[in-house]
Amino acid sequence: MSYNLLKGKKGIIFGALNDKSIAWKVAERAVEEGATITLSNAPVAVRMGEISVLGEKLNAEIIPADATSYSDLENVFLKSMEILGGQIDFVLHSIGMSPNVRKKRTYDDIDYDMMAKTFDISAISFHKMLQAAKKNHAIADGGSVIALSYIAAQRTLFGYNDMADAKALLESIARSFGYIYGREHGVRVNTISQSPTMTTAGSGIKGMTSLFDFANRMAPLGNATAEDCADYCIVMFSDLTRKVTMQNLYHDGGFSSMGMSYRAMNQYEKSLNEDEFLNPDGSVIYG
Repeated sequence: MSYNLLKGKKGIIFGALNDKSIAWKVAERAVEEGATITLSNAPVAVRMGEISVLGEKLNAEIIPADATSYSDLENVFLKSMEILGGQIDFVLHSIGMSPNVRKKRTYDDIDYDMMAKTFDISAISFHKMLQAAKKNHAIADGGSVIALSYIAAQRTLFGYNDMADAKALLESIARSFGYIYGREHGVRVNTISQSPTMTTAGSGIKGMTSLFDFANRMAPLGNATAEDCADYCIVMFSDLTRKVTMQNLYHDGGFSSMGMSYRAMNQYEKSLNEDEFLNPDGSVIYG
């Protein structure tokens, strides 16, 4: 159902890869709500992913960009203003990747060059995006910018690795840049801390299936889906949230407020086999 919440608005969606990705769902909902958009992702993702299908479906141009390149991100904003015919009203940053996670390096055996890459892609790209937009007056006064985060920025979760540090940095950038952008142009900058979601990127996290099940058992409302997150993003892009900025907004069915639920405890009591969490030498597996 459409409510025309974004009627006449222009937006940029970064990070749509395939129909499992949150950014994909956000793009679809934005257009349903009356917006016109452009799409952006890394050149390799544009070549190998399914974003062209989404572009055709939504009549949205695709602008390839390396998220670590300031000039590429600047080009996305300049071309988007040209294509859409004016300043941008909303932006979604849905970008994250950890080479350490992909290579299965544990947090106490980090490759620091790869860690720097994690930060650059997953967090510093957000600062570059905001700076490029601000310097080029690309986002209209009162606009809204959202980046997707995760509760691992505040709490330790087994297997999330250096992505947890990246998300903490991402949220800090939202606050620091949100103050400046808000004071000068009324632009809102927030992060949404989403439930574990079975996206292509999320599936690469160690123990993701178990984490997904645990969060679902803990959350009173259950896990929020990608579609649910898209709805929340639309509200945050709309004029209904004009005074919300510099916030990390939990969108997780209540998981972030829970200590233990009956359903989670019941499952825990069924599987008290500590040997599952030991290395062959008998030492404990921590992450």
